[in-house]
This record gives sequence, structure tokens and C-alpha cells, in this order.
Amino acid sequence: MKLFYAPGACSIGIHVLLEEIGKPYDAEAVNLREGAQFKPDFTAVNPKSKVPTLQRDDGAVLTEYPAIAVWLASTFPEAKLLPKDADSLARALEYTDFAVATLHMQGFSRMFRPSNYAPTESDHEAVKAKGEEIFAKGLGIFDKALEGKDWLVGDFSFADSALFYVCFWWAGRLGKTLPKNVAAHYARMNARPAVQRVLKAEGLA
Repeated sequence: MKLFYAPGACSIGIHVLLEEIGKPYDAEAVNLREGAQFKPDFTAVNPKSKVPTLQRDDGAVLTEYPAIAVWLASTFPEAKLLPKDADSLARALEYTDFAVATLHMQGFSRMFRPSNYAPTESDHEAVKAKGEEIFAKGLGIFDKALEGKDWLVGDFSFADSALFYVCFWWAGRLGKTLPKNVAAHYARMNARPAVQRVLKAEGLA
């Protein structure tokens, strides 16, 4: 397998899952700041021009965080990343999609790409503030979901990797405070050997 990633981007969560699985894989960094995602070498692999992108052993390419996470968890059951029952699986998908589609795409994107939402520069601070509000509210929902639990669906699963990457942005990059239960989850994630290996590999430790 080959993971196309950008250091510290949302792909860090998929990188963690690959390390949790422990099977051989290659990792290729894509320089988003230099626009490498728009160049022919990468668009030939993923015309969506985004990471994470996973090229499987058979050459087929998977895109979109939830799809890659579920495929990895399903394909390597020995890693115990896939919830055992339908309800837990549905919850894991729910949490993953919430992290990706709401905290990331609705919250974080407003904070760091305000021009995508308001062409007038005078409106950018209001857009950023709205993004931070969305992100913080989402963390509050995750905090409630983690009450009395170490992991989102009881046992560790692919969903925890999605919460990890948004927490990495909020606490690790921005230095903002996480709610109590989410902070404890983030600490548990950072203590996992797989996470430590990924942070080192991506130059973030």
C-alpha cells in the first residue's frame, strides 16, 4: 500500500491507522503549500487533488477519509479497528463523519480559508469566528460522547483517529484548550506507539 499524505494534515489520522495495522506500506509526502496536489503526477493518482489518498496493493486508489478508514479496518481485522456490532459501527461512522465534515470542513476551513466563504476581506474575521464556534461546539459534543469511556465506541476504533487529527489541530497546532474528556482522549492517543511513530515520521515530534 502507498499513502499520499501532507505532514500534519488530516491524512495524519490515516497514517496512524496504517501504523496500528502494522503491515508494510510506503508513504509519500505531498507538498500542499507548493501546489503539488494539482500537478499531473498527483492528479493522475487522485484527480480530487487532496489527501489522504491510499493506493492499494492491487493499484486501485481510495480517497476520502471515512472510506479509507473503513476499508483499512475491514481489510485488516486482526488490528481490531472495526467495531464488532452494527450499532457500534454506525456510531464509529457517525463520529468520523462529524469530525471530517463538520469540525474540519465547516469549522477549521473557515478559520484558515475565510476567503472561500467571504470574498470581502473585512468579513474574514467574522468568518473565522464562526469557524471557531463550530469547531468548539463540535468538541463539546465529542466531550459528552466520551463520558465514562476511554474511546468513542468503547473499544479503540478507526473513529478515534479522526477525533485525534482534529484535536491535533486545535491543541497541538493552535494551542487551544480541549474539553476535559476530549483532552484525556488526546493524551491517550499521543501515548500510543503508533501515534508517536507517525509524529516522528511526519517531522512533528
